[in-house]
Amino acid sequence: MDELRSAHPLRGRDFRLLFGARVLSLTGDAAVPAALALAVLRATGSTSALALVLGCAMVPRLLLLPIGGVVADRLNARGVALATDLLGCAAQLFAGIELLGGQPDLWHLAIAQVIGGTASAFQTPTISPLVAGTADPSGLHKANSLLGAANGATRLAGPALAGTLVLTVGPGWTFVLDAASFAASAALLAMARVRHVPIPARPDGGRGAFGRLISDLTEGWSEVRSRDWYWTSLIAHAVWNGASAVLLTLGPAIAIDRLGGEGAWIATVQVGAVGLVAGALLAARVRPRRPVLVANLGLALFALPLVLFAVAAPAPLAIAAYGLSGAGLGVLNPTWETVVQLTVPQHALARVTSYDWLLSLGAAPLGYALAPWAASAWGTSTPLLIAAFLVATSCLATAAVPGVRHLTMLTEAPAKRLATPGTEPAPMT
Repeated sequence: MDELRSAHPLRGRDFRLLFGARVLSLTGDAAVPAALALAVLRATGSTSALALVLGCAMVPRLLLLPIGGVVADRLNARGVALATDLLGCAAQLFAGIELLGGQPDLWHLAIAQVIGGTASAFQTPTISPLVAGTADPSGLHKANSLLGAANGATRLAGPALAGTLVLTVGPGWTFVLDAASFAASAALLAMARVRHVPIPARPDGGRGAFGRLISDLTEGWSEVRSRDWYWTSLIAHAVWNGASAVLLTLGPAIAIDRLGGEGAWIATVQVGAVGLVAGALLAARVRPRRPVLVANLGLALFALPLVLFAVAAPAPLAIAAYGLSGAGLGVLNPTWETVVQLTVPQHALARVTSYDWLLSLGAAPLGYALAPWAASAWGTSTPLLIAAFLVATSCLATAAVPGVRHLTMLTEAPAKRLATPGTEPAPMT
């Protein structure tokens, strides 16, 4: 265990730059959803228009995520992240100017979201390689915990910042702020040096660019499929994301009608973010011997708020349960990222994590779509109870998987890292 307890990652210049870039980007991104919703509803008064704009960001993100993983592995994560920061900056600045003009065109906002979603599809798979390329292996757990805590903190600060800007100077300035955060993130990344392990050269065999793309995608999927602890956990994580969408869809109405009003839901979301921060900070100090097993069991805690909202339990109890489940998620995220970074070959890391994001993000729209339909057919309690059952069983069932039970931070992770091709000092880009 001592080799996993080295110098704090923030002592390294390159990780500090990455951390600053991520905090800026996360803060801007956390503020935008609330501002976008208010801006579209102000302009159109239509929830269908809002759904269209949100879909314009989600669809390209889902479709292009695996390709983004290939690009990040084949080129380098730093260069791809830089390019996507600049593209995201342009998209958000365009949307901000459109809103500041006073009469925004819905299709202009939709196009900006398509561009932003495309940039996100290529940026998201770079995050894990960037962390692995700027922090020492022995400091990865703390590095991921810091980023997890930052993510939770921005979930607290972002909506409050958006609300302040929308109510004082208008939603357009929120997008301008997000554009500025992208530009600042790009500037910090430009100064950082990131270790990069390229995809090993292989004979082309006359396949051409498309053939190489398919080969790279297949190789990334093979890395996922070869680890039973990975793909079985991904199923559980996808179920969690779908269940989370069910609660986010039905929870506000239950809170307003049966738990005391809008304030109960606001408190729920805020306490959940606090729990996320607390869990990430706890993860920095606690390293379970069987990290994936412990993290998945912690994720099963989400069944508690699902059940309590379903039965309209007293608001303090439901809110506290949501905070506890947020802490479980806060522990899982950095723990999972660290194990993946230490076990997956670095030249395939972006592709493997892109499949992770694809399954997780793809499950959320399914939950959003099914929750209202199920609630109209059987009432709000039934879909929440079904979601609770699925979360609990899928997360707990991973304990029966040999890889989940046997993978330890002490044995498999360092061994895999040493066995990874190209882990000799990699070039800094």
